[in-house]
Amino acid sequence: MILPNPKHFDYSEADGVATIRLNRPDRLNALTFESYAELRDTFVELRTRDSVRSVVLTGTGRAFCSGGDVEDIIGAMDGMPDEGLFEFTRMTCDLIENIRTLEKPVIAALNGTTCGAGAVMAIAADMRIAVPKAKIAFLFVKVGLSGADMGAAWLLPRIVGLGHASELLMRGEFIDAQRAAEIGLYNKVVEDVEALDVLAQEWAAGLAAGPGLGLAVTKRMLNAEAHMEFREAMQVEGWVQAECMRHPDYKAIIDGFNTKRAAKGNATGGAK
Repeated sequence: MILPNPKHFDYSEADGVATIRLNRPDRLNALTFESYAELRDTFVELRTRDSVRSVVLTGTGRAFCSGGDVEDIIGAMDGMPDEGLFEFTRMTCDLIENIRTLEKPVIAALNGTTCGAGAVMAIAADMRIAVPKAKIAFLFVKVGLSGADMGAAWLLPRIVGLGHASELLMRGEFIDAQRAAEIGLYNKVVEDVEALDVLAQEWAAGLAAGPGLGLAVTKRMLNAEAHMEFREAMQVEGWVQAECMRHPDYKAIIDGFNTKRAAKGNATGGAK
């Protein structure tokens, strides 16, 4: 059991929102073998944590996350046996898969530099809010690796389109927050970190107060329909929507709407 006291990042909960804050500002929140594993396992545990209905993922200091730690990970890869290399790359992919398949909304609040594995964690989230200094880069090709790392080649084209994704993954250059917002990589850019934290919590709280099943199914279908023919997608959406209409969440919202409408009608009638 990792939660609620993880060793390699800060964790808190309030009003249905879990906040995961990377907290190695002296290392630009770089990830270690241990923090990768703990993040991977935490996103699994969040699946069944009823007190959590949405998640904010953010950082501390000048960076959101600068990727794998040069000292802890990059140096250790030299001479590592093939089995160890694959175990590591599989773990990093598992982390991204666990973020993406968590059927609760995840908001990445980018407080600063975002690159490497940090950039992929950001695009695995459902929404990205950033400050102006939150430049972003997918640096893998810069160190002789494939830009298709940790799911980046699957996720990024679905956010910004194939052309922009090809540029970002093949060139490996930083783009600033304004450019990231222009191409749809960031949902919103705010003026500073204080505004970032406020807005991220507002969005997350609003989602946490929403219909849990409806949001879960929406995220599930966004993932699944990437592989479907249009006709298949129509059939599946029709079926899942009918299932949602049978759920207590839907009935509670409709009952509340009808009650408000009746009250409004009565008030209008009384005024006449």
